[in-house]
Amino acid sequence: MRITNLSRRRFLKCAAAGLSVAAVPGAALAQTAVQRPTKQTIPDEFSVTAPVSIEVNARPLPSFDTRDRSRMRFGELEYRSGLMLTSRFRGFGGLSGLRLDAKGERFIAISDKAGWFTGRIVYKGREMVGLDDVEASPILGPDGKPITSRGWYDTEALALDGALVYVGLERVHQVLRFDFTKGFTHARSELVALPPATRKLPNNKGIEALVMVPKGNQSLAGTLIAFSERGLDAQGNILGFLIGGKSPGQFAIRRTDGFDISDAVLLPSGGLLLLERKFSWLGGVGIRIRRVALASIAPGALIDGPAIFNADLGHEVDNMEGIDAHVTPEGDTVLTLVSDDNFSMIQRNLLLQFTLVE
Repeated sequence: MRITNLSRRRFLKCAAAGLSVAAVPGAALAQTAVQRPTKQTIPDEFSVTAPVSIEVNARPLPSFDTRDRSRMRFGELEYRSGLMLTSRFRGFGGLSGLRLDAKGERFIAISDKAGWFTGRIVYKGREMVGLDDVEASPILGPDGKPITSRGWYDTEALALDGALVYVGLERVHQVLRFDFTKGFTHARSELVALPPATRKLPNNKGIEALVMVPKGNQSLAGTLIAFSERGLDAQGNILGFLIGGKSPGQFAIRRTDGFDISDAVLLPSGGLLLLERKFSWLGGVGIRIRRVALASIAPGALIDGPAIFNADLGHEVDNMEGIDAHVTPEGDTVLTLVSDDNFSMIQRNLLLQFTLVE
């Protein structure tokens, strides 16, 4: 989803005036799709058949709260580090989904302009200091051509199942599946069969988040969970879909305080986190993370859960659209959030990390 271009200065001015601004289980952590093949030829120019190496610059964000630089605890999250990312490569930006390997280093991300980004997060101790080995390439359709040739953009959702990668397209209400053993980001996609109800989702509020439930979960193992951004049922709750697995069907997520869903992630503990955001001319931008029980999701269910994190433009946030989790050797559960700058000069590509204090 795109947020209307509006200067950050105007938002902060409104805030100053007193306006309200408001489980990846162990098996799932082995996300093999993020591992780029060791032998790969990188061309000099961007093409439809091969990736291109790009340079991404990173400016550290030593604190998260712009009003209190010493503050590190935010709800159930503790700030670790953050980066503001820029690149001279004009196709860099619009980051709408992110998945990491078990070490929290190698990543695969998608742009809402139908592009892949892969690479490695560089750390100094526990803090992120930059990105390396970054490559960009177009997302390919079943015919081997970029999906943009079909007029398909708004690639908003990303899920991994080993070497299988699932990408959700918001406006055309499609999910694509890729086998990354067949060429990594060169892989051609195939369409995933979706419930008929997904075709009735709003044009710009369709599938926004995907989560694959790995083996080991008795009821939902092998189920792809799709969350709409703001496809609503008759009671005003957000629609979700269980695709494949033992019990496919439709469920709903209670919508509260005007928040919409932007991404989701499973935790090692078995819980599910929903990354949410809201925007209004008077209220500004709000970011929230809500915890729900995975066991509560079933056909016909209405799920809900408490907020564990809230932020607004008094914090280092932007249009936060992606979230993932990994566990450090010390046993810390780390959440990584990424923002979509909408390719706007007044928005930012942010990469933020927090420790989940459970």
